[in-house]
Amino acid sequence: MSTAPAADVEVHLGDLGFGRGAHLLVQRALAGLPPGGRVAVSGRDPALPVHLPAWCRGRGHRVEWPDLGDRSDLVAVVVRGTADDDRWFGAERAGPALPSALSSRPPARWGLGARGALLEAGGPEARFDLDDRDLVWADVAPHLYAQAAARQWDPQTAVPWDDPFALPADVEAAVVQVMTYLVENEQAALVVPARFVGRIHPHFREVVQLLAVQMADEARHMEVFNRRALLRGAELGTSSAGGRQSLFTLVAESDFALASFLLSVLGEGSFVDLLSFLHQNAPDPVTRRVCWLAMQDERRHVVFGMAHLEHQAQLDPRLRDRLRAAIHRRHDALADTAGLNADVFDALVVLAAGGWHPDDVSTGFDRVQALQHAMDQGRQRRLVRLGFRPDEAAALSALHTRNFM
Repeated sequence: MSTAPAADVEVHLGDLGFGRGAHLLVQRALAGLPPGGRVAVSGRDPALPVHLPAWCRGRGHRVEWPDLGDRSDLVAVVVRGTADDDRWFGAERAGPALPSALSSRPPARWGLGARGALLEAGGPEARFDLDDRDLVWADVAPHLYAQAAARQWDPQTAVPWDDPFALPADVEAAVVQVMTYLVENEQAALVVPARFVGRIHPHFREVVQLLAVQMADEARHMEVFNRRALLRGAELGTSSAGGRQSLFTLVAESDFALASFLLSVLGEGSFVDLLSFLHQNAPDPVTRRVCWLAMQDERRHVVFGMAHLEHQAQLDPRLRDRLRAAIHRRHDALADTAGLNADVFDALVVLAAGGWHPDDVSTGFDRVQALQHAMDQGRQRRLVRLGFRPDEAAALSALHTRNFM
């Protein structure tokens, strides 16, 4: 009379074969046993005598075939080996999974592993030069990423492209000129984070995710500004050499903190004021809407830039010296350029004027000057938050590029 073989666990596979997932049941049974533990496996798949031992050999387990007489289903005993344990000898966790307990300087061997995962020893050492928590992190990053992901908008449906409106040709030309300027600036605002996102250690993935969404924001802004520019015509406006030179100084900055400072704190901070101005003075519903949508995104970019630099400034008292030097260096590089494209300035006056009576133009000019003052005051406030004295903040703000971004 046959008896069941001695085993700690029994697994009945029925007709399930290894080609359709039977190994998962055997693997599950073995997982709870120490080396030397025994699992009795029974099944009716004709290929089981071939597939079971082959699978076991590949994973370091041993198979025994006890004599069970006239039993109709095949029964084998799998004896757990040590290969699985040996594989994970020397493995380590890639830090904690939650962002509340980040490693201050994750090693290169963690680079391409998911944060918090158990990493098998022997993988590649992926080098990410921005691997210092204090250089890239801000505690608000996870929240900002969640907010940014939830507030993505579709350029096709979020803007009333088909709303009827008709503008005088000269007003439409002013809109086209401003949109051209905005496209150029958003191109630079996309390129700057793109230069850094591949250098940040993935351990700080919320920052990488946030910058990736920021790049997507800028791509959308470029699309809607370009689309508005071509909504009633086939050509864009003018592009000044000085304006492009100003943007080039942003793209050329290789230091993450300084690039964030010049772009987000000074440039995009001023841009938020500009987009608010355009929203208020837009002559048509499409222009008004695209400026409002872009403004919401740009505010989030400024929040991260400020939070990142405030965090770093608390830990590195020399940061302000570097920020100050960056402003002076950029000012000197742009000293011989014309600054803001005159066509852009005039277009802003036209939009703010709302008419061609001398009094209207005078009002438009005053409003653009008020915009520039508001930009300056905003930069000063942000500089003070970073630890600059009010008088120095005023002096440094005055050195900011006349191209706004």
